[in-house]
Order: sequence, then structure tokens, then C-alpha cells
Amino acid sequence: MLKTSPVYHYQSSGPARTLFPWHMPFASGSSTSIASFPVILPKPVFRLRKQNNVYACLGTTSVVLPTLPTEKEKKINFTSVKAVLTAKPIDGFDINEYSFGRTLILELLSAQLDHHTDKEKGTIKGRMTYEMNKERKEVKYEYDFIVPENFGQIGAVYVENEHHKEIYVKTIVIGDFPNGNPVNVTCNSWVQPKSDNADKRLFFTNKSYLPAQTPLGLSRLREEELKKLQGNGQGERKKSDRIYDYDVYNDIGEPDKSPELARPVLGGDKHPYPRRCRTGRSPCKTDHSSETRSANFYVPRDEAFSDVKEQSLKTIFSALQRTFVGLFAVHEDKDLPFTSLNDIDKLFNEGVKLPPLSKDLLPRISKHIDILQFQTPEIVNRDKFSWLRDEEFSRQTLAGLNPYTIQLVKEWPLKSKLDPKIYGEPESKITKELVEQEIKGFMSFEEALKQKKLFVLDYHDLLLPYVNRVRELKMTTLYGSRTLFFLTPDGTLRPIAIELTRPPGNWDDHQWKKVFRPAGDATRNWLWRFAKAHVLAHDSILHQLVSHWLRTHCAVEPYIIATNRQLSRMHPIYRLLHPHFRFTMEINALARQQLISAGGIIELTFSPLKYSMELSSVVYDQQWQFDLQALPQDLINRGMAEKDSTAPHGVKLTIEDYPFANDGLLLWDAIKQWVTDYVSYYYQNDDIVEYDEEIKQWWIEIRTKGHADKKNESWWPQLKTREDLVEILTTMIWVTSGHHAAVNFGQYTFGGYFPNRPTVARNRNAYRTVVKSWKLFLKNPELALLTMLFLRKFKVQ
Repeated sequence: MLKTSPVYHYQSSGPARTLFPWHMPFASGSSTSIASFPVILPKPVFRLRKQNNVYACLGTTSVVLPTLPTEKEKKINFTSVKAVLTAKPIDGFDINEYSFGRTLILELLSAQLDHHTDKEKGTIKGRMTYEMNKERKEVKYEYDFIVPENFGQIGAVYVENEHHKEIYVKTIVIGDFPNGNPVNVTCNSWVQPKSDNADKRLFFTNKSYLPAQTPLGLSRLREEELKKLQGNGQGERKKSDRIYDYDVYNDIGEPDKSPELARPVLGGDKHPYPRRCRTGRSPCKTDHSSETRSANFYVPRDEAFSDVKEQSLKTIFSALQRTFVGLFAVHEDKDLPFTSLNDIDKLFNEGVKLPPLSKDLLPRISKHIDILQFQTPEIVNRDKFSWLRDEEFSRQTLAGLNPYTIQLVKEWPLKSKLDPKIYGEPESKITKELVEQEIKGFMSFEEALKQKKLFVLDYHDLLLPYVNRVRELKMTTLYGSRTLFFLTPDGTLRPIAIELTRPPGNWDDHQWKKVFRPAGDATRNWLWRFAKAHVLAHDSILHQLVSHWLRTHCAVEPYIIATNRQLSRMHPIYRLLHPHFRFTMEINALARQQLISAGGIIELTFSPLKYSMELSSVVYDQQWQFDLQALPQDLINRGMAEKDSTAPHGVKLTIEDYPFANDGLLLWDAIKQWVTDYVSYYYQNDDIVEYDEEIKQWWIEIRTKGHADKKNESWWPQLKTREDLVEILTTMIWVTSGHHAAVNFGQYTFGGYFPNRPTVARNRNAYRTVVKSWKLFLKNPELALLTMLFLRKFKVQ
């Protein structure tokens, strides 16, 4: 007669004894005596075969015959515990096909040491069953554990993947404890198959610990897990790796493909830049300082999109972007795509036929889609011709896609800091007399300056050094520019002058500085519109390359790398920051593939063309400071606010109706209060901050490795107190949330209608001595404007 009874997994203070809590009567005929303690194996019942003291059962893993418990161990009380692991297989992985005899093995780890040996306790494995939720395509693995009463608090789990392919593990919930409180483990991570010699994956429970508070049973694991993530800085990274390290931007160009695609390395003394994640690819043959490019850019596996279907969406998105470039990017051998504003409207009313290039890129959907129709941007729905008006031009400066560059005029005259021997007289040609003519009837020039009523978009010094270099390229042009605004008594901005500048030289009209003003007559009014189009193109450059890419993506990547290298997953600050960083590295890698690369979308559609990324390096070198990424400090630095302890947010705005600042300060305060409460909970005093070795090394690494070219700057905040930590964390979270939202989510609303937000100017402004342009301008100013924005070639009848 067969007997059954529970069998436990437990390791005593003596030799290890692995006892499995599987349920099944032991087969008869065994040479091992089991009358008092039967071996119990998984359901369903299969015939067992004994070989070398191992009992093999079809459909299960091999099981080592356990050692019988000692009398002392028989007296230990045990608790039955259940766990549920939720996972998502990789796309195309049929769990029913590959699961027979394979599973995810789950082991529990204690947070305490064995009090007899002062060593880590053994793990507890569980009996597994699984069921599939077909609607959400999730797999729920259920486990039964028998936990001895002296096992202590569960501090971590091991997950081992016996399947053939990687699986995305979402959560583990361990419940049925006597106190009724389940143990939660949030994983959100890819677990590689055991067949690839992958290690067991360690996941800590959701309980957070500062380094000095780490339970002794987890201390070694905490340190070892960080070392795995840091890697050794050697070799090429594989897709399955989870290693975070630093490198320069040396993979934007493709010199091996063509000398025209060579680009300077960004990062270092010559072109300072933040660091990216190291990929370890081989150097280019023609330029050993540059790294070869491949179809897929490595990011640590857990930084990739967790929903595998989104991988397919990335491909479609990439193809659609290339389609857009194919339709609208400037090529010398193509005709003018739009001969009137009505032609632009057809993009939204009728759509455009997909070119053959797009069908090659989109083989699956091109069979069903021949016409690509764009949704009408909201700004056009509201007012089709608002983009022509000065009021809208001013409004978008404060509440549009790039509200980050307008600044108060603090000194007069407006003056360049560039070398006058190269770039000419530093003083602007926007004179006091000109300003007085424009604000006559409101106040004097002196009153306007004193009362902080003059504001400027100043792109002069940033763009002027690139003007001649860009003008040597085909089908594009560039100026340095200044745009002056006046804040009227009713609190609204009004543009009053635009200055377009190029370095002195042998120009046809000998005018290297030209000032445009709004005017009542048709000719000068159209010239004013041309000048605004140039300024908008300049603003688009600074928006996309600086306010968006540099500040909210590129400069953030070092924070992400350092957070993963220096802060344990159980560190509370890691858990605070992680949701704000997630997927940023993946998006940055896509940008290096398609957007900012040599011959990529930015270089095809923005005025600086191949100098675009080099220009962003100049801005990083001259302007980027960590402390100025905080919203209040940014506003104060630009003169758009001043400190005021009586004001609601501690600052008083220079322009009261500044929607970006009005809304942004509300969000800033909410973030800061939340971070303050969070930090205060884990750090009861400043000493705890100073003695936190992980947070100390995290901040050192951000400054000295992630932003190595600025490591010696005096403006880096210190990290010694809770207040210091709150300010640093609030700044990081603001940049990745409020700041990014402000410059990202309005891109189609404001930029979807190209005349409202041009990214490039194709030819010079309309000067009388430029005969062909001037003739076209006089004959059809609307076509002349479109020619400037879209021109490949034009003819004047």
C-alpha cells in the first residue's frame, strides 16, 4: 500500500538537504525504504525510472532523492505558501508548444542570516502549475511553497527560465502568510533562457532599503547585482545583456560608407557632450575614433519596450518617418512640391499618394494604403491664417512648442560676444531710435527698459559662426538672428524688430546686417513675413536640437546609466526615479539610428544640415548647466522671473501671462513636495544622506563620467543634505516630465502645418539686389515665400 505525506524543502545548519514539496505516491518496487517518509513528485502521475539515485519522470525535471529529515528538523513548524508569477512570452512564442517539461523555476531567499552559522540560508523551491490568460496573452505561473517558521522574512527571489526563449516577467505575488500580508515583487524584466547559460535572475521584494539598512541576508546579493550591471567595459554588447556603461557619441557618422557621411565625435575637449550607453562595436576602418553602425543599436535589455508588439510598431514608425522625408525633404533634382498654400491644404483634405520608396519600407500595409492623409493640426482647424499674424507669433513664443528661449533684455545695446575681427561690429542695428518709433504712444525707451518691457529671442551668437559653412551647402541658408518684443500695457507681447546677420564679406548688397520691422504697406509687410519665417526656422533648430533632444533626452541618459550602475534596485531613490527614466535609452538609440545620424531626418529637414549635431554640442558647451535645468532657476536666469518669497511659488513672473511658466510652476511645486515627503521618509536627517555610499557614488558618477566634459564646473550642486537631494531629484523628474511634455507633445499641433513652424529656409531673404528672387517676390509673394521654405528650383516668367 502506498503512503503520501508532505515533504519539505529545508536546509538545516548542517549539510544541505533538498526536500521537494511535490505531491505523488512513490512508485512501488524501489530499493529505497519509504515506509515512513515517501518521496513526493509532481502531478500528473507518471511511471518513475531510477538511475544513479535520480528519479526521472516524463514531463518533469529530474529530481534528486532527498535525505530524510533529522529528529530536530521534524519538530520545526511549516507554513504552506502560494505564489503567482505573471509573465509575457516573447512575440511568436507558443507557450503551449514549448512548455512541456519546461517552466520558470522560482526560489525564495531569506532576508536574514542563519543565526547558528551567520551565513545565508538556503533557498526554497516551489511546486509549479501554470495557466494561460489568452485575452491578455499573459501566463500566470502558480507555485506552492512549504516555508519553515524560522526561514525569516522573504527578501528576494530567484527566477530561472527553462524555456527556449526569453520571457518578460512582470510581477510575483507571494501570499497566504499567517499575518495576511502578501510579499510583492515587481520585476518588469526580461529573463533569458537557461539554455543560453544565463544566470538565475535575482529580484528583490518591493520593500526598499538604504545601503546601511540592508538586511544581512541580502547585503552580498545587493553588491553583486550592481557589479553585474556595471560590467567590465570590454567586448561588444549583446541584445540580451543588462550592462550599463559610458561612451562618447562616435556612432552618428558612417565614414566607411562615404566621406560625406563622416561626422566629428561628440564628447571630449573638442566637442563637449554628455555620454551615451556603451555598445562596444568595432571601430570604422577609415576613422578609428568612430564606431561602426549596425541595424540594431544596443540598449540594456530592460530598457527596451516591454510590450514586444511595440517592436513592430517601431519598424512601422521608422518607415513612416522615411516616407515623410521622401515626400518633403529637399533634394536638388526635385521640383517645388507646393506651388500655393492650397497645395499644402491637400495634405489634410485629400492626402498624398505613397511613393514607391514607401511601399518598399511598408510591404505589409502598402497593399492596403495607397493614400497617406494627415490629420488637420488643431491650430489650422481653429484659424487657418493665424500663422501670418504677429499676435500668434508672440503667443507661440510664450505658449508654443519652444517657450524656453525668450529672455528679458537686461543690457542695451544688444551686443555680440563673438570676435569682432571675424564677425564684425558687435553692436546690433536694432537701435534705441528704432525701438522708440515702434513703442511710441506707450512709453519712452528708458521706461520700457527700466520697467522690464523688452524681450528678445537671441540666436545671433549661436548661429553666426555656422552661417558661411551652411551657405556653402546646397539648397539651404542660415543667418544669425535677433527678434525684439515689447510687452504692451495690456500684458501681451508684440514683435517690433527682427535682425538677420551674416559675417562681413563681399556680399552683393554689402549689407551683412539687416533689420526688418512690421509695416502697413504690402511690400514691407511681406518682407516682415519672410524675416519671421527665418526666425521660426531658427527657433525650430534650437527647439529640436536643444530644448528637446539635448536637455530632455541626451543629458538625461547619464542619469539613467548612473542610477542603474550605482543604486541597487532596492534603493528607494532608484524606485523613485525609474518610472521617469524608463524607455528613454531606447528612444535615444532610435534617435541615433534615424533622427540625428548622418543623412538622417534632422540633417535632411533642418537648416544646419550636416552641422546640426555639432551645433547642439556648442550649445551644451556654452549654455548647459545642471542647476539651470530646474524651472525656477531657468526662469530667473532668463530674466523671466525674479525671486519673491511672497509670491505663490517663490518667484514673481516678469510676464504674468506666460502659460508655460504659469502651468510649469504648479507642476514643479507638486513634484518638489512629493519628492520632499519621499526623501524625508527614508532620510530622517542629513547625516543619513551623507553616509549613503550608493547615493554618493551615484552623484559622483553623473558628474565625472556621465557629464565628464563638465566635471570641474563650479555650478554642480553639492549633495550633503536632504535639501540638496530634494533639489537634484526634483530637477531630474521635472526635466523628464514637465519639461519634456512642454517641448514634445505639441509637435504636431504647432509643426504639422509647415508654414507655421518651418524647420529650414532654402534660399536667401528677398533683397533687391538678388534679382531673380526679387522678381519672383514682386510677381507672387506667396509663391516666393513657399520657394524660400520648399525650393529646389524656380522660374520667373
